[in-house]
Order: sequence, then structure tokens, then C-alpha cells
Amino acid sequence: MKQALGKGLGALIKNYNENVPLSTENLKFDDGTTVEAVFKIEVNQITPNPYQPRTEFDQNSLEELKNSIKKNGLIQPITVRRGGPLKYELISGERRWRAFKELGYEFIPAYIINVDSKEKLLALALIENLQREKLNPIEIAQAYKRLNEECSLSHEEIAAQVGKDRSTIVNFIRLLKLPQEIQEALKKEEITAGHARAILSVEDPNKQIEFYKKIIANKLSVRQTEKFAKDFLENKLSSEKDIYAQLPKKSIDHITLKSIEDKLRIKFGSKVICRQKKDGAGEIVIEFYSNEELDRLLELFNEIGA
Repeated sequence: MKQALGKGLGALIKNYNENVPLSTENLKFDDGTTVEAVFKIEVNQITPNPYQPRTEFDQNSLEELKNSIKKNGLIQPITVRRGGPLKYELISGERRWRAFKELGYEFIPAYIINVDSKEKLLALALIENLQREKLNPIEIAQAYKRLNEECSLSHEEIAAQVGKDRSTIVNFIRLLKLPQEIQEALKKEEITAGHARAILSVEDPNKQIEFYKKIIANKLSVRQTEKFAKDFLENKLSSEKDIYAQLPKKSIDHITLKSIEDKLRIKFGSKVICRQKKDGAGEIVIEFYSNEELDRLLELFNEIGA
């Protein structure tokens, strides 16, 4: 796998218009030989990708996707390879495939390509998920590690394939050295990869856990976490108490932010993420999965403004 795999599946599908919903009524059945084309195939003839980098499937997010598919149709086909007569293996699009299964749909639009090696299969799944920004830091780290260990790709080769710097690949893989409790926090977006890298500067796992708990309790920014870790390592502070005495007071607690997220999710019918800094500033992120979903949200905003 010497050449880069491109910028996601949109670059692979010829004459693909991501703004036009796909309908199985207008698609032909797989002829068994043609590749690099979209066909309709039976949902139950598809098996998951064994190299799928995503390990967490949020049910709320899946419900939102199902609602979007029911209302707007499927915008992007899943991608598969043939595994035998009337058998297919997912390359990417497992959330879409799961949504179709749960909705009880018999057929799904699928783009069929040839993938002749496991490293290309894993890399394609990784790239597509990275382009859609749906992987958490631990899933990304595990995928990079699998490319390294199972596909025998060096960090430099991985970096070339996914369009990242070698240092980025190494830093992600290092996250897997953290205690499991901290890895779970990364999966749940309780802390960022920046926080985690700062924690890694402290080698003692017990101290790492303590730093992590202080980050959560005091809503520390990445910069604050880096400073406290650096001061502690350089013995600029006589004790850990000196570090923690400087921590800021709490702002809105995590439970309150979660409650706000839940209320906004119900209001807008989409996933909502609330983040707040220690000075009170923050951001609210509302996700959408298609142009139609964006239009729906804009209409809601107009109604609120009215």
C-alpha cells in the first residue's frame, strides 16, 4: 500500500453528488462483477468490517440518524467489498447499515469496490471515519496501532496514508498507555487529547489518575493542565498541595451541563455538546448529518428569533 488512499470515499465514487439522496428504487441489483459502482443489496447479506476502527455506537446518535434517513433518505451509500456469492463485507458506513437494519429496510445503497489486503481495508475504514469526524481519540489510537502491528506499517507510512504528521500518529498511540479510567474519559469526551497528553508527562499511573480527577473537578483547560504538570515535574512547587491550591473554583458542574445538553437535544432533535471554560465562556455544538438537517435547524432558529 504505497500510495495514499485519498481524501475519503467521496473521492472514490465517480459522478457522486453528496447533496442528492439515494433511492434503492432507482438502483440495480449487484451484477456480481462490476466494481466502483453503486448497487442495491440486501441488508442481511452484509457483515461488519472486522477492522472497523469505531468501537462505540451511541444509541441516541443512532436514533437521530434513523430519523434523518426516514425523513431525508440516505445521502451517502455504504461501501462494501464482495465476500462471495451474495455476501458482502462492510468497508465503511456501519452506522448507516445499523440504522437500516433497525428500521427494517430490506435493501441499502452500496458502493462496491475491490479491496485486496487487510491493511487497505483497515485504512479505508479509518480514513472514512476520520473524514466524518466520528471517532473518539482512543478509537483513533487503536486504529493507528492496528495499522502498525497488524498491517506492519511504520509510523511514517501510516502518516503518509492518512495525511498526518508522524508525531501525530505517535502521540495518539501513546494515549493507549494511560490508565483505563482516563481512556474511558477520553471516549466520553470528558477530557480532550490535549489534556491526556499533558497527563502522560507524569509517569506514575496513580499520579495520572489524581491529575485527571483534578481536571474534571476543576474544569481545567489544556493550558492549565500542562502548566501544573510542568511545574510539578520541575519541582517548582514544594508539594502537590501547592499545585491544587492554585486551581480555579468550579464553574457550572458537569451534571448541570449534561442537563442543558439533554434539554437542547430534545428541543432541536439533534446531538448537542456544551463546553465551558473556567472564566465562564464556552460553546454549544449542535450536530447535523445532511443539508436537509441543517435546513431544519435553521428553520427552528428562525422560529426562536421570531
